[in-house]
Amino acid sequence: MRRPTTLDDLPIRADLRGLSPYGAPQLDVPVRLNTNENSYPVPEQVTEAIAKGLAAELRDLNRYPDRDAEGLRADLAGYLGHGLTGAQVWAANGSNEIQQQLLQVFGGPGRTALGFVPTYSMHSLLSLGTGTRWVPVTRGPDFSLTVDEAVARVREHAPDVVFLCSPNNPTGTALDPAVIAAVLAEAPGMVIVDEAYGEFARAGTASALALLPGHPRLVVTRTMSKAFGFAGGRLGYLVADPAVVQAIGLVRLPYHLSSLTQAAARAVLAHREALLGTVEAIKAQRDRIVTELRAQGRTVADSDANFVLFSVDGDQRAAWQTLLDAGVLVRDVGLPGWLRVTAGTPAETDAFLTAMAELAPLKGESP
Repeated sequence: MRRPTTLDDLPIRADLRGLSPYGAPQLDVPVRLNTNENSYPVPEQVTEAIAKGLAAELRDLNRYPDRDAEGLRADLAGYLGHGLTGAQVWAANGSNEIQQQLLQVFGGPGRTALGFVPTYSMHSLLSLGTGTRWVPVTRGPDFSLTVDEAVARVREHAPDVVFLCSPNNPTGTALDPAVIAAVLAEAPGMVIVDEAYGEFARAGTASALALLPGHPRLVVTRTMSKAFGFAGGRLGYLVADPAVVQAIGLVRLPYHLSSLTQAAARAVLAHREALLGTVEAIKAQRDRIVTELRAQGRTVADSDANFVLFSVDGDQRAAWQTLLDAGVLVRDVGLPGWLRVTAGTPAETDAFLTAMAELAPLKGESP
């Protein structure tokens, strides 16, 4: 019998050998809180609107979609406010594709991208995939990032692309706008602020969108996967100077965004009040998780996202398994002694907190 072909038999790039694809476990468990999805299903009135929008496109599926998604981009600009226009917005299949396109234009062989770790791991993987050298800079012990540290590292490495994640994933904390402004003043290349969780920020937290005027090298990326509960729809976008959008046109694939995706996203945006109504409920569960875990004596990162990073005593892999055995799936992001949990419904929070009681007591606690 012929031996099955393996990756070792294929002439793949040397720098990809030994790597594993990005992804979190997709397990059939009662409570899934590991991928930062919105736990609330899409309301019936919105599903009906999506179905109507899709139906209007079906007859013309023999034709290519609007290549530049102009209607969708105008709708996204209207949602964001800040005086933005469709010319400042670009949309793609998730913010990951947006960031890949940005690296194709502004990164690549002979260029570098810098990020402050721990942060969203796809930034380094997208850099690898585009031939961009990844420069990781470690945050402080409390995962903070100060103006002085950020400026010093940008000055040291002079990267072509800087990734700033606000709120940061996996820690959840938003950046001080002063950090973003200082990096913009120092960076010789593009500054990409990943705001995938921006809608969940605590009151008074500023968005990098306010810094766009006068900063043509600033790009803010966002997604409809989280706050809008549109993860299955795969729609991400960027906001930047119109020249950046024009530059993306040099590398974007022809007709990359299907007619069906555009129609569904526009229907969702038209009913955003019904969908974004879940944001406050999710924030309440997030804050509840933070409060109750701290009451247990655990260290918990401040969160402006729909998830919480919390400490466990000892091996986080064992803690992850204990929670899984109790029917609750959380995320092991590879940080020794830490796990991340998505804030979901009240019932899901109940299940998570009950499962946390099964973990070994913290050092110094009585069993």
